[in-house]
Amino acid sequence: MLKPRYTLALAATLLSGCALNQQSANRPEPVDAQALEAALIANNQVLLTQVSAASADNQAALTQLQQQLQAMEKQLSQPDPARVETQVVEVPGKCPETLGDKFLLGEVEYVFVEEFKSYFNTRIDTGAESSSIDARNIILFERDGNQWVRFDIQTKGENAPAQTFESKVERFVRIKQDADGTDDRRPVIRAHLKIGKYAAETDLNLTDRSHLEYPLLLGRKFMKDIAVVDVSQSYINGKPQVPASDKEQ
Repeated sequence: MLKPRYTLALAATLLSGCALNQQSANRPEPVDAQALEAALIANNQVLLTQVSAASADNQAALTQLQQQLQAMEKQLSQPDPARVETQVVEVPGKCPETLGDKFLLGEVEYVFVEEFKSYFNTRIDTGAESSSIDARNIILFERDGNQWVRFDIQTKGENAPAQTFESKVERFVRIKQDADGTDDRRPVIRAHLKIGKYAAETDLNLTDRSHLEYPLLLGRKFMKDIAVVDVSQSYINGKPQVPASDKEQ
């Protein structure tokens, strides 16, 4: 039989061992530094891959958007054939009076109108939008289901008899005459013009210009994309060699 002091010592030893075992069970497992570093590197690679893929998608979307914008800009830069009134149809020779790909006009030019077989002293007016010619006794009528117009033109000056012409009406245009809002509805015809060595076709509206100095006026729609105006000069493209009786006064 154990003596009391030995019994107490043995109990103390057993309790101490249990406590040590319990502390060892609660202690965290040691960290493997190399394994942790490898895991972090792997995670970083995954994140970099995802970021790179997202950047590639964004770049592709941006490139597609830029291509769409460029296509739209190209489309907008091209003139609408339905709205172009003036078209250069013939350049039989290189004229020295040019500015880039455009020919040069003075404030006043002599212009030959093929439909009337006559030259007209012409005002080149950047302040006017459309072009017009002096026409009198304007009468509208129908022919083959289409709108036509009959009118008189002074082809040889005010003192000579007028000539009567007929032409198909392309459309009508309204021109505001004054500040009170009065509109002038004018028929528009298609005409072929020659200025120096240049030939072009354009729209002319018919109106009485007897109170004005020049029987023919060319506005901005004629000059757009084909000509540049130097208002400090006149007759840049020369005067026609025709008898004085045939020239416009």
